[in-house]
Amino acid sequence: MNRIKDEWADYTWNPVTGCLRNCDFCYAKELAETRLRGRFGYPEDEPFKPTFHPNRLSEPMRIKKPAKIFVVDMGDLFGEWVDSDWIEKIIDVVRECPQHIFQFLTKNPKRYWEFDFPQNCWLGTSVCNSYMIENIEYMRGLKTPVKFISFEPLLSDMPFVNLSGIDWIIIGALTGRSARQPKFGWVEHLLKTADFYGIPVFMKTNLNYTFKRREFPRNIDKW
Repeated sequence: MNRIKDEWADYTWNPVTGCLRNCDFCYAKELAETRLRGRFGYPEDEPFKPTFHPNRLSEPMRIKKPAKIFVVDMGDLFGEWVDSDWIEKIIDVVRECPQHIFQFLTKNPKRYWEFDFPQNCWLGTSVCNSYMIENIEYMRGLKTPVKFISFEPLLSDMPFVNLSGIDWIIIGALTGRSARQPKFGWVEHLLKTADFYGIPVFMKTNLNYTFKRREFPRNIDKW
C-alpha cells in the first residue's frame, strides 16, 4: 500500500492491477509500462495485463488507525474482464476492516449492481467528458453512504450535468506525458452545478485554479 499526502485518500491499495480499456490518457498504464515494468508484480511482457495479487489482500488489516483507502488506482476493478471472485475477495477484506473507509472508482459503474457492499464503502465513477455522462445514471439508487463522481481528467465542458442523488464530486486535470489543464469555464460550470445541488467539491492538487475547494462528503467522519 502507498501513503498519499494532501489528497482525497490516505492510502492506495492495489490487490488487482491492469486494465484492458486502453485509454490514451491513462496515467496508470503509462506508469506500468515505464517505471514498473517487470517489477512489483507488473509482468515484463505485458505490464498492464489484469493481474490478481492475493498476497496484497491482507494489507489493510495491518493499518490500525482508521483511514480512507482508495482501492485499485492502477487499473479498473470493475472492468468486464475482471473475475467476480477477485472482487468478492476484496469486498470480504473490506468487511473485515470496518475501521476504514474504502473508496472504489470505475469507468464501468453498472457492474456495482452485481455486488453487495458493506457500509464502509464509497462508490464512484469517472466522467471525463460529455460522452461519459451516462455513467452517472448507474450511480443513482446504489445502497452506499457516499456516491461520488470523479471529473478527472476533465476533458470537455459539461455545463448541464444532473447531479441529483450524488454526494460528492472530484475535479482534476490530465497528468502524465500528455498533461494539460481543463479550461477555466469547464471548471466553473461544474462548481456552479455542484453548488446548485448542494454537493461538496474536492479539487485535486494537479488542478491549476485560482483557489482550491477541499471539501468532503457531509455527515461523514473524515478521520
